Amino acid sequence: MPDIKIEIGFDGGQTLTMTVAEEAADELQRGVGTDGSATIEADDGRYTFALKRVTYLRRLTRESRVGFGSG
Repeated sequence: MPDIKIEIGFDGGQTLTMTVAEEAADELQRGVGTDGSATIEADDGRYTFALKRVTYLRRLTRESRVGFGSG
């Protein structure tokens, strides 16, 4: 499965954006709001967090671009 970029929102307003395997995002989505913890292998390291603290999971579908557009 391809890698995708996700954004994880936590209670308190913090967010975390990372690139993960699609199946890792699927597994995380199934666990959002439940008891326990999740460990995710991302492109820049391993993250472990409490699932009951996750308020949302967003899958980013296109690359963000910074700068000026042409025309």
